[in-house]
Amino acid sequence: MIVQRLVRAVTAGAVFAFVLAGCSSVNLDEQKPAPIVDASTAGTPTGPDTRAVAPVDAQASRGLDPFNDPNHPLYKKSVYFDFDSFVVKSEFQPVVETHGKFLSSNKGRRIVIEGNTDERGSREYNLALGQKRAEAVKSRLQLLGATDTQMEAVSFGEERPKATGGTEDAWAQNRRADIVYK
Repeated sequence: MIVQRLVRAVTAGAVFAFVLAGCSSVNLDEQKPAPIVDASTAGTPTGPDTRAVAPVDAQASRGLDPFNDPNHPLYKKSVYFDFDSFVVKSEFQPVVETHGKFLSSNKGRRIVIEGNTDERGSREYNLALGQKRAEAVKSRLQLLGATDTQMEAVSFGEERPKATGGTEDAWAQNRRADIVYK
């Protein structure tokens, strides 16, 4: 008990000594005054103006990027399939080609290809079909130069419908693979 008090007293004394030593090392009376500068000539530039304004991208200033601009080819990110099929239809080949070229030239970008189905069929069947749809798009993208490390294929089966209802039109909207950039 006495030893603890003695250690605390010595520690407190050492801290106090260091604080005093730090405060007493500067003599304020011996400092030189700041030089006086003529403000009328101090701000006159002597070289090229380094404050040049950079060009502005009109789309970037509006907050649009290619993935959110409806007029850009990268905006379309869904590939639709026929009933009970995982063959990429020729009408959606341009969508796949656009994303394949983009991924090929942007090796740092990553995507998830989400395979989806309509509500017809068992849950297990739809998960397998959704996976085959995602893998079909993935293999097409690989043929166009995208690497395996850039892509992941997953299936949601019938769990993420784009449209509800028991009509052929609603089912057609749900038979798809979505390309999602990360």
